[in-house]
Amino acid sequence: MLPLDISSELGKAGGYLVFFLIGTGFGVALELAGFGDSRRLAAQFYFKDMTVLKTMFTGIIVACLLIFLSSAVGFLDFTQLAVNQTFLWPGIIGGLIMGVGFIVGGYCPGTSLVATASFKLDGLLFLIGAVLGAGLFGESLPKFEDFWYSSFTDRYLVSDWLGWSIGATVFAVILFALIMFYGAEKVEEYFRIKGTGKAMSWKITRRSYLFGAGTLVVLAGLVWIIGQPDPVRKWKYMESRYAVQLTTKAVFIHPLEYVKTNNEATIKLITLDLRPGKDFEAFHLSGSQNVTLDDLFKTSVVAPLAQLPPQGVVVLIAENDSVSIKAWKYLKVQGVVNLYILENGLQNWKSLFADKTVAGKTFNLASPPSEVLKLFPKDSFIQKIKIGSKKRAGGLCS
Repeated sequence: MLPLDISSELGKAGGYLVFFLIGTGFGVALELAGFGDSRRLAAQFYFKDMTVLKTMFTGIIVACLLIFLSSAVGFLDFTQLAVNQTFLWPGIIGGLIMGVGFIVGGYCPGTSLVATASFKLDGLLFLIGAVLGAGLFGESLPKFEDFWYSSFTDRYLVSDWLGWSIGATVFAVILFALIMFYGAEKVEEYFRIKGTGKAMSWKITRRSYLFGAGTLVVLAGLVWIIGQPDPVRKWKYMESRYAVQLTTKAVFIHPLEYVKTNNEATIKLITLDLRPGKDFEAFHLSGSQNVTLDDLFKTSVVAPLAQLPPQGVVVLIAENDSVSIKAWKYLKVQGVVNLYILENGLQNWKSLFADKTVAGKTFNLASPPSEVLKLFPKDSFIQKIKIGSKKRAGGLCS
């Protein structure tokens, strides 16, 4: 299942070559589309040449359809794609500032690179200004840091904002893009015939346009109808990638390793207890959260787990391994990293620690101190928790 780790598949040199070729192709495409000409770029703000808008929307809808159609049929794991962090109000203010600079200078940071690669002096000067501006921003950030983080959201999609499904959002984006295409064509036509006495034609005369629009709508409809895979369906697609971790017991940790991890200050431990509510109320580990399998289908529950920092570890506790394994599958395919299962749940927890004392005193069984580890032989458990960060494929275009 995509995305592929190109560097692992082809080696570092092969990976760099692929990245270079893709970057070169992207730059050539931008130059051919007119993104290296400041006059053409600025003309969109005067509605005289809408090439930039049409090119950008073409890229957006093609990528949108390829990504979510591939995800719907199981070719792509969307959770592994990078989604830029959202800083809503700072982003809006920054966008307005960059928009003014775009009109005045004729470039944005990305297109200034295209112009510089084409040996255009104005592009080079704009690029230098952008670099200096970025440096100035970094140095001055502490003065308005509270505002900068005031509306932060890690992985926030348009569908999350609208409260719609991915399919419905894709369909709406395609319709919006087609309306924008039509509007851009008619605006260009207006300025082209202005003063000539010719009448505006509101019809779409090119069959290729109608065919293309129809194809986009059909594909968007397919994305909506098929829908994005739920955790059960995703596991069928991704079982070959993760099943070995279950069969080899590589993700089942001993209670002593749980205690060790829970007492490490550098690790953020999240414990999800899947036992019935009455059992949870009778006894549970300190700081654990009582959840159900159904909760693991909810974005509000899973998103914070998938966005944990690299030192975040999630441990599952259940009455029996079949429940914890099912929960592990659901969370793993939704992008949760550093995910483990407490072996045998809490069945042996009390018997393991009940008769133990530290410095002659009993301790809270719900949160044993690290000193408890000294009461057991060093080979009592095999350490299995390995801290790893999520590798997300993605890129940036400014």
